Amino acid sequence: MGKIRIIAAREFNERVRKKSFIITTILMPLFFVALMFVPALMMNIKSDDVKEVIVVDQSGLIGDRLQPDGQLTFTPSDRSFEELRNQQNEVFGILVVGQDIATNPSNLQLFAYESSTINIETAITDQVRTIIESEKLKEYNIEDIDAILEAIKTPVSIQVKQLNESGEAQESSSILNIALAYIFGFLIYMFVFLYGNMVLQGVIEEKSTKVMEVMVSSVKPFQLMMGKILGIASVAVTQFVIWVVFILVIGAGAMSLIGGSEAVAAAAQGGAGVDPAALGVSMDSELASIIATVTAPGYLLRILGGFLIYFIGGYLLYAAMFAAVGSAVDNEKDTNNLQLPITIPLMLALFVMLSAMQEPHGPLAFWFSMIPFTSPIVMMVRLPYGVPGWELALSIGLLIVTFVATVWLAGKIYRVGVFMYGKKPTFRELLKWARYKY
Repeated sequence: MGKIRIIAAREFNERVRKKSFIITTILMPLFFVALMFVPALMMNIKSDDVKEVIVVDQSGLIGDRLQPDGQLTFTPSDRSFEELRNQQNEVFGILVVGQDIATNPSNLQLFAYESSTINIETAITDQVRTIIESEKLKEYNIEDIDAILEAIKTPVSIQVKQLNESGEAQESSSILNIALAYIFGFLIYMFVFLYGNMVLQGVIEEKSTKVMEVMVSSVKPFQLMMGKILGIASVAVTQFVIWVVFILVIGAGAMSLIGGSEAVAAAAQGGAGVDPAALGVSMDSELASIIATVTAPGYLLRILGGFLIYFIGGYLLYAAMFAAVGSAVDNEKDTNNLQLPITIPLMLALFVMLSAMQEPHGPLAFWFSMIPFTSPIVMMVRLPYGVPGWELALSIGLLIVTFVATVWLAGKIYRVGVFMYGKKPTFRELLKWARYKY
């Protein structure tokens, strides 16, 4: 263990001092924040260019009632489409409303002089639909029908509480569960690939510079591989802890902007049976449920603890395989075929993740959360929804056993592979190396 510790410390010190580590540690949280907020901001950015649409209304119901909406203006015309179709440089397009639009709502055509967008088409169809519905309602001869319809509109929100084994009700938010399932599942996929490839590249680099031959003279190849894997794992954990602190700081700031510390306290107390509104804090019920859930210590411990366990377990499992591949080749170009069996389970786990988000307790999600090669991603998707203790223990136990077996097998391949040069090994040769007795 002493030699493994020395090698791990060397790997850790060498990598945390690199500029790439510092830059990645700083920029990655900013990248994820931008990934969440920039698309929403960009969708809200609208051009100041207002497009004019000429309306040829053959029904007499629509043309005069279309209203400008900020991106479109409508100009009714008594001329026919054939007379207007050559105004290419003057307007965006011509909207032709069929005579039977009330009974045939699909009799609506937009002739555009440039590419149309889904926003433009939706803006037009929404207005036309509202007008047609209003005309149909008039046939019932109900006075003030518009005011009545507006008055009966009733937004409904549902407060979901989950009952635990003791019958106690706890706050639950499906929006939060889906968001955390996707984020943490994808993070494990990304981290396993990122740090696993780091192990692979490190092994290839040391092998190509003949460093291995010197180091193996004083340590066993298995110790060298384990030290490298654990050293890079400590780098990953350090980076993760920094990111968690950053996210917590950003989250606290966001909560203060949403409703201040009183809102957070009220939501948390609401989760214990106190209505936030009774404390003088007004907030959306879904938002209150989310804040109450994320401020619950048990929930945070389950999610963050589960992420740390499955991230480390998944990384160690795949890092051993990446190290075996790196020891078997001379350069990174030769790793493509050998990496395929490693990448297939990870890609499969991503597809299962989407299904597990919809049915976290279904048979597909259950079995793939037990299989060690897919459990780090799939189980992280299930954790926000609550997983029985025995399933969690079985999944972690299988992951640990498989990791130990994989390290033992990869160590045997590693012992032969570090001294092989100038040859691309096949899978049959790798299995042959694994069966060697020393």
